[in-house]
Amino acid sequence: MSHDLLEALAIFAAGLAAGTINTVVGSGTLITFPTLLAFGYPPVLANVSNNVGLVPGVASGVHGYRAELTGQRRRIIRLGSASLCGGLVGAILLLVLPQEAFKAIVPVLIGIALVMVVFQPRLAKWVAARQRRRAADPGKAGGDPVPGGPGQAPGPGDGGATEPGAAADPGGAVSVAGAVRTVSQENPLQLGGPVLWVLVFLSGIYGGYFGAAQGVLLIGLMGVAFTDTMQRINAVKNCLAGLVNGIAAVVFILATHIDWGAAGLIAAGSIIGGQVGARIGRKLPPWGLRVVIICVGVAALVKLLT
Repeated sequence: MSHDLLEALAIFAAGLAAGTINTVVGSGTLITFPTLLAFGYPPVLANVSNNVGLVPGVASGVHGYRAELTGQRRRIIRLGSASLCGGLVGAILLLVLPQEAFKAIVPVLIGIALVMVVFQPRLAKWVAARQRRRAADPGKAGGDPVPGGPGQAPGPGDGGATEPGAAADPGGAVSVAGAVRTVSQENPLQLGGPVLWVLVFLSGIYGGYFGAAQGVLLIGLMGVAFTDTMQRINAVKNCLAGLVNGIAAVVFILATHIDWGAAGLIAAGSIIGGQVGARIGRKLPPWGLRVVIICVGVAALVKLLT
C-alpha cells in the first residue's frame, strides 16, 4: 500500500473519529489537527483545512440531533448571533496575526483543551447537580422550570438515572433516544442574558481561531445558565459550534489557501462520524474517548514544541 493511500486513509479515519466526538462532546480537532501535523502540514494550513473539513460533520451531527432541537429556535437565534460574531473575529485574528503567534499560542490552547477534556466529567456532574437543585426549587434559583417540570430524571455523569429511552453520553453530555420534552407556555424557554451572550461570543472567538474543546466550553456555559436537559443543551451546542466553524470556514475559503484534499477527506469522514455520534457514539466508553483525545493531544504538543 502506497504512502499516499495510507495518509489518505489516516486522515479520513481521523475525520470520522472527530465527527463522532464533536457530535457527542466536542474536541474532535484534537484528533484531526495533530494528524495533519504528523503528515507534515504547516500548523496554520492544517488548522484552516481542518476547520473547513469539519463543517459538514458538524452539520451531520446537528441533523442527527434534530429531535432535541424542538422548541429551541429562539435560543439558537439569540446565542447563534454570539457564535457567529465570535467565530468571525476568531477567524480574522488567525489570518491577521503572524504564523509565529499561532505556533506560540496553539500549544497553550491545546493544553487548556486537554485540561477541559480531563475535567469534563466532573463539570458534567456539577452542572447536572445544579440543574436538579434549580428544577426542585426554580423560584429560589431564579430560573424557569425545566421543560418537563420539576423532578425530571437527572442528566448523565451525575451518578443518577437518565430519562427513559436516553443513553449515557461518553463525555458527560447526553443524547435522547426516546421522547423529547417540548417547551410549553407554562414552562417558557430560557434564552440567557447579556453575560451568557458575551461568554458564548468569547468561546466563538476561541472556536474561530482554533476551536479544540469549544463544545466542552459551550456545554458548561449553557448547563450553568439553563435548567434544561443535557440532551437539549448538547443539541444547541452542536448548532453553535457549527455556526462558529461555518463562518470561520467562509473566511478561510475567501482569504487564504486550503488544502482541499485534506479538507475533503476530513469532511467525508466527519459526515459519517456525525451520524455515528448521534446514534451509537454515546454507547462508547467515556474513558476510552478521553484517553484517545488526551494521547493525540499530547502528541500534537510534542510535535509543536519540538
